[in-house]
Amino acid sequence: MGGREEVVVLSRSESKMQFPHTRLNRLRLRLNHNPVWENKLVKTSYQKKARDPSPTEMSVEPWTSPQDQAAAEHARSKNSPPAQDQEQPDKLCLESFWSEVETIRQGCGEADLDSTRRDSRQSEEGEQEEQWLADAGLSTLISEDSEDVDKAVLLSTLTRTQAEAVQRRLDSYTLSRRKKNKPPPRDVRDIFSSPIAQALLPESQNSKDLPQNSMASVAKMPFSAVTPEHQRAAPKEEFLITDIAYCEQAVIFIKQAKFPLNNIPHRKEDGTLPRVICPKCRLGVTRIQDLSHADMKKVRQLALIDMTALCDLLELEVKRHKTGKRKIAESTLFGVPLATLLETDQKMRPNTSIPLFLQTLLSFLEKKGVDSEGILRVPGSQSRIKLLQQNLEANFYSGHFSWDEVSPNDAAALLKKFIRELPDPLLTAEYLNTFSAVRDITELRQKLHMLNLLVLLLPEPNRSTLKALLEFLSKVVNREKKNRMNLWAVATIMAPNLFLHKAVPSRLTDGAEKGQAEKAADVMRLLIRYQDLLWTVPNFLMSQVRRLNENSNRRYQFYDRRIKNLLRKIQPDSREKPEKNTEPRRTIKIQVGDLVNSTMEFQLNINSRTSDLLAQFYRQFLRSPENGKGKMRRNGSVGYPDCALYEVGGNIGEHCLDTETHLLDLYNSNPGGEWVIKTKPNGGRGP
Repeated sequence: MGGREEVVVLSRSESKMQFPHTRLNRLRLRLNHNPVWENKLVKTSYQKKARDPSPTEMSVEPWTSPQDQAAAEHARSKNSPPAQDQEQPDKLCLESFWSEVETIRQGCGEADLDSTRRDSRQSEEGEQEEQWLADAGLSTLISEDSEDVDKAVLLSTLTRTQAEAVQRRLDSYTLSRRKKNKPPPRDVRDIFSSPIAQALLPESQNSKDLPQNSMASVAKMPFSAVTPEHQRAAPKEEFLITDIAYCEQAVIFIKQAKFPLNNIPHRKEDGTLPRVICPKCRLGVTRIQDLSHADMKKVRQLALIDMTALCDLLELEVKRHKTGKRKIAESTLFGVPLATLLETDQKMRPNTSIPLFLQTLLSFLEKKGVDSEGILRVPGSQSRIKLLQQNLEANFYSGHFSWDEVSPNDAAALLKKFIRELPDPLLTAEYLNTFSAVRDITELRQKLHMLNLLVLLLPEPNRSTLKALLEFLSKVVNREKKNRMNLWAVATIMAPNLFLHKAVPSRLTDGAEKGQAEKAADVMRLLIRYQDLLWTVPNFLMSQVRRLNENSNRRYQFYDRRIKNLLRKIQPDSREKPEKNTEPRRTIKIQVGDLVNSTMEFQLNINSRTSDLLAQFYRQFLRSPENGKGKMRRNGSVGYPDCALYEVGGNIGEHCLDTETHLLDLYNSNPGGEWVIKTKPNGGRGP
């Protein structure tokens, strides 16, 4: 391949990422230049291109979640809206909501509730901003020991609106330092004037001929260009665009006055949920579990910045709470932190991602409870539940507990009890109020944007446990004809158990009862209905992570722009440039346990996908008569290991590729990465 591997051709959303200018009055970063959206957002249908398509533009076949596909099939077969999409909760749902609230209040006790909430406090002035900067990976901005290059790496990947959100936190932190008569940190604008930081900036940054921001072109388009009228009519369809930062999308809609702020009167929409389509990126769908821990840490940092910028734009005032140290219950299951439970369970099952007790409880309910009428709503016997809890605490891990005599309603009550008795909220003390604030956002698309970012921000044990819970609740809703529990019913019952917690003050039950119950349940049903979309990493965050890794790799490569330019004049780039129409071959490493440890050649073309490469691998190494590696099952059939293609190194840590990933686009986006075929990890339930 030779010179081909030397050419870095990033996707348009990556290659045109702009950087801050040193003379701006505030920290401003130009938004990604994505020419696709300048011309394609006005079209209402997908068309095949004769040219090489961009890796981040809409695919011909949009990706939808299984819940949306099932709802669409149901609507077509019945020629009427699904029952689960009724416009608002009925009287029975509302009664169930307040019944759950009362149960939670009685369970924790008023005295215990008050003492616990005293331990939970809002951060002091300046402390909250300092913690935010640390969580966003920007603590170096207020550290005097760090070098300018450390401060510039993450900032260089941000969009303009994201950078402005960072500047607001720095301004607030500086103001609090002045009030305390402490020297303020160095102004972040000075960071980009240093020679070291300038080495990370693109050559065109100081040019006067910079292209106009692509988002400005998008902003001139009518809102109907993104979601055409004929698609917004019943049955409604919404497009979830993930190539552009969510905060930048909000800027456009607000400017157009098509996206009203929360304090502006707006037309009340009906309560039916549309089919949401997420257009496929040519680099494939990236799910949370597809990335390495190191890359997910960067995703969380960038997601926090984008979420904060979005909250600023929507005027959502969200205060993060800190929980004081509390005495942990002396038990083995209930009232034990998720991290502690997982630490114990992983000694018995190393790859498990949610507590074994919760896995067992959900499996029992899926077998015995999903068809039970009124499951989750019909309360169990309090005396039996108390005895069951004691019996489980004593005998679950020893294996002496029998589920044979447990009723589904008692098991459902145990599930809700387990969730609400966690020492810290499942949605975390830091973000519980932000989850609750989603109910005040008017536009569905923006609600999904916020929930997507919040899911990414959850710690891994909380996120995996929440996903397992939502998968079970989705199964309950799908059996509505037998259990009489539609989406609104399940959402109104489960909302108090997730959004009310003794450790965090909440306004969930303030105000008009009907309105508060509807808003809380609305957030819950969005989590249930769109969970598969919410557990994906947006394309713009993937682009920013790749850019961040690239900047980190070359952070010390150049220490002075003048030296860099001088070297280019003395020794011009003489690397051979491959022809545009060449179709490279890639060598793929194969590391499939003890079965195969070899390499494989694969010819790339514009239509090559991950599924094609894996099909060749199975034919060549596992299913061929000479190299048959399958294992004989009891029924006589042959089983093969479940393998996946991973992208390793270059501008990513480790990335499990979607089967629909276009490999030539991936090669151009990350020519320095290796491709490795490995068996998928056999993790526990959840992502």
